[in-house]
Amino acid sequence: MKIPQIRFKKRGRLATFTVMISISPEAISTGQLHGYLLGAIAPRPIAFASTIGKDGAVNLSPYSFFNVFSANPPIVIFSPARRVRDNTIKHTLENVREVPEAVINIVSYAMVQQMSLSSTEYPKGTNEFTKAGFTAIASETVKPPRVAEAPVQLECKVLNVVALGDQGGAGNLVIAQVTKLHIKEEILDANGRIDPVKIDTVARMGGNWYSRSREGMFEVPKPLSSLGIGVDAIPASIRNSHLLSGNDLGQLGNVEGLPSQEEILAFMKAQGESQHNFTEEQKHLLAKNFILEGDVMSAWKILLAK
Repeated sequence: MKIPQIRFKKRGRLATFTVMISISPEAISTGQLHGYLLGAIAPRPIAFASTIGKDGAVNLSPYSFFNVFSANPPIVIFSPARRVRDNTIKHTLENVREVPEAVINIVSYAMVQQMSLSSTEYPKGTNEFTKAGFTAIASETVKPPRVAEAPVQLECKVLNVVALGDQGGAGNLVIAQVTKLHIKEEILDANGRIDPVKIDTVARMGGNWYSRSREGMFEVPKPLSSLGIGVDAIPASIRNSHLLSGNDLGQLGNVEGLPSQEEILAFMKAQGESQHNFTEEQKHLLAKNFILEGDVMSAWKILLAK
């Protein structure tokens, strides 16, 4: 939609004023309001929260309603909002009410695709560490595990959970005190401070958009509404490739199903190639290029060609 403009003479100059659209929150749907707020209040840091339920089941999920609010005591707050579509609550919220502990794992660009995959709404009890291909390591002061790939991990005790409403879209402030910090030495500068370039964090924008702290905006398509197969379903020879990154694996895991042998044969024929023409390393390189072009299914067809 083109926004109209008003132009008029002022002291010999031509001034331009953009027409503002004024909206009362109660006049639009919660979904529309949610979109406007997230589009305007950006970029937002991401709390990649690992939690555990009373049954011992681990959950890992990202939240962009998040920030640090105090250094003494060290307090962070993140908010698992009630789902807009059906007013249900998230597994993270259930867990912190049962076991008031969490680990906030900071998200770097190198792990953003896997992080996005973990936001898929798998059934309760599914371990997103496994599904998204992350490495779980034991915490020292809390029960939930940390994400080994995260450049910074904050172990936290949950002090309070404040419900902001009981309808879809209502937030739940999880107020937590940091009990232990873990920082990868490789992200520190010569003075022992966190280098913003080396940590290479990402933040959420509106829609599918993210912001990379050292480069700018980029897009990550949302996970499938149907369940992606997950990194754990990728054959080990591909999952353990030294050429495919965590981001590559995250995108390979975000497909509903794998191509059939007939589809693979037809693809290879269309490419004018025999399935036997490539080494495993060449397949991985070609697949990586297809992923960079946004063609994940062609990447799978190359990888699965025998």
